[in-house]
Amino acid sequence: MPSIDHAKLKANPQDENFSGKYNNQGRIAKYLVNNYFVSVSKLLDRLEDVHAAHEIGAGVGESTARLRAFLPFLTASEFVPDNVQKASILNPRTKIFQESVYDLTYEDNSTDLVFLLEVLEHLDHPEVALKELKRISKRYLILGVPREPIWRILNMCRFKYWGDLGNTPGHLNHWSKSSIIKLIERNFGKVIAVETPLPWTILLAEKEIY
Repeated sequence: MPSIDHAKLKANPQDENFSGKYNNQGRIAKYLVNNYFVSVSKLLDRLEDVHAAHEIGAGVGESTARLRAFLPFLTASEFVPDNVQKASILNPRTKIFQESVYDLTYEDNSTDLVFLLEVLEHLDHPEVALKELKRISKRYLILGVPREPIWRILNMCRFKYWGDLGNTPGHLNHWSKSSIIKLIERNFGKVIAVETPLPWTILLAEKEIY
């Protein structure tokens, strides 16, 4: 795996508010986020023999709490140390630790399922991250990203980020449903199911075993 110099990355996760979609929501935002995790639940229903799962990019732990309702044995990690502390307070019975998506702690083929939810669009090197996820996953990946161009259109409809044509600050990458499927199949394995709760694409992929 190539060495990543974090000091040279465009991504600044320490400056971003990843809890925004969970806190201070209006009724519509709550509805959309709830639909998001309904879709995750549907993908989980398709899995077989999952006894270990790990979430990467947990932020302040809001998504971890949602996922833990489905998978009590879940572990999680986050790059920003302050967020690790906040996530641990919110999820006191979950093992949460600091690590980079480019240099994961787990050994090869050591967890049945890996989650990467609303992270890939923030990364300078998405292909490198996906290969690292593939390394530690024994079989499955569940990944969610904003669906373009719908994401930007909806931002502009709510009068957000007009100067950047609706692009959310911190989003370095942009995928349609078809383009994210192609990326995952090149770098992880076959996409076996896709959910499209507005305005996201969430997919389930099964690792290619050579």
